[in-house]
Amino acid sequence: MEFPLNTFKRALAAGDQQLGLWLGLASPYAAEVLAGAGFDWLLIDGEHAPNTVPSILAQLQALAAYPVQPVVRASWNDTVQIKQLLDLGVQTLLVPMVQDAAEAAAAVAATRYPPEGVRGVGSAMARASRWNRVDGYLGRANSEMCVLVQVETRAGLEHLDEIAATEGVDGVFIGPADLAADMGHLGNPGHAEVQSAIAGAIARIRRAGKGAGILSADVAQSRKYMALGTTFTAVGVDATMLARAAESLAAQFKGQGGAGAGGDKTY
Repeated sequence: MEFPLNTFKRALAAGDQQLGLWLGLASPYAAEVLAGAGFDWLLIDGEHAPNTVPSILAQLQALAAYPVQPVVRASWNDTVQIKQLLDLGVQTLLVPMVQDAAEAAAAVAATRYPPEGVRGVGSAMARASRWNRVDGYLGRANSEMCVLVQVETRAGLEHLDEIAATEGVDGVFIGPADLAADMGHLGNPGHAEVQSAIAGAIARIRRAGKGAGILSADVAQSRKYMALGTTFTAVGVDATMLARAAESLAAQFKGQGGAGAGGDKTY
């Protein structure tokens, strides 16, 4: 079998904008619905969504038939969990709460087979190698891994230059919500101080020659981040999209002047 190439990693290196969407419903069916929507990448969230290794596997399988790149966020910078995710076939990994270069290096090491890293060898049982049906998997796996580290605290910003310079880090993702909380602006990532910090971080990441990423469900804000230089930009979350659309539909029928109030006789 042919080796699966990481097109997301190549696009990031080329500086091509990659548009993404967050998957938080932990549902293979929902993942497949969104797989054909036109996004470049979909992120399966293992940190805040109710996902487990089996549910992440099911979503990866649902996405496999579509021209979209899966990205998986681990729950933590944990070598054992990362090993399991890579064996599922994950090639692009987002690691949360990275606060210095040592933590970034540890994340990279977890994705590499020795001597470049510490990833355990279990390819005979792994979907990643198609159970050793992919020719030369062990020899090529390291080069196809894409490591994205998440900076979302003041400590992370303080060490951002060193984090971005870490060998094997392909991109740095800014987490606006946690960064705002750590800066004393809980629930207000739009605060001027937070926005200034984000703009400065994006510029520093780009100067390091790495991809800059972020998530915002606000269209105007997403476009602003893209103009500042983000190259992997998530513009929505499936769970919140469903919630807001459902609320909007209900309001049309239960609110003032809606069909439910007798104001519209259209059938």
